Amino acid sequence: MNPIISVFAVSPDRGSGLARDMAVRWALAEVGVTPELRPLSFAELQTPEHKARQPFGQIPAYEADGLTLFESGAIVLHIAENHPGLLPADRHGRARAIAWMFAAVSTLEPVVLDREYTAMLEGDRPWTPERLLMLDDRIRRRLADLATALADRPWLEGDFSAGDIMMICVLRRPPCRALLAEQPALAAYLARGEARPAFQAAFADQLARWQAASG
Repeated sequence: MNPIISVFAVSPDRGSGLARDMAVRWALAEVGVTPELRPLSFAELQTPEHKARQPFGQIPAYEADGLTLFESGAIVLHIAENHPGLLPADRHGRARAIAWMFAAVSTLEPVVLDREYTAMLEGDRPWTPERLLMLDDRIRRRLADLATALADRPWLEGDFSAGDIMMICVLRRPPCRALLAEQPALAAYLARGEARPAFQAAFADQLARWQAASG
């Protein structure tokens, strides 16, 4: 039985592939698994039924083989651990690939989301311009460190891995894209990720579903 993924009925990202389920859809496409989708409205996300799957009323949630799982990183790791191709075979390489997954969601993404929320929710505050400059500088430092770690390799840890899925999904967010011209190696890295057939298939599917749902 294919996994069931809970997703937005109409995503606020307008089909740009920035919603949290994108990493999960991409990982499943990489391993050749087609999920069943459970589209939910914002009201349905807050129901007891969905919160039994996702305690914070968010997306995605994953259900398969008696397991219900939440948090996109945890879901991608579960997929990678149960299908070949998304984690290195040797234990040290596997550990490093998983470390890159944590780095994406714990080191880079928080400051990126802070920048997004500041611009969106505090745009009229007198301190916002100065705060945005500070957040841009923090993102720049993170990107510079990431570029140094990537060096001239095509992927973060040998072959393409779940670590690249999580990291590229963060790099796709607008605050990162706006600064990638300063880091050509990361811009090329992002382009390589988005050029993968599995990414293209997952992106096209979520865009088509958004277009159908939004009329």
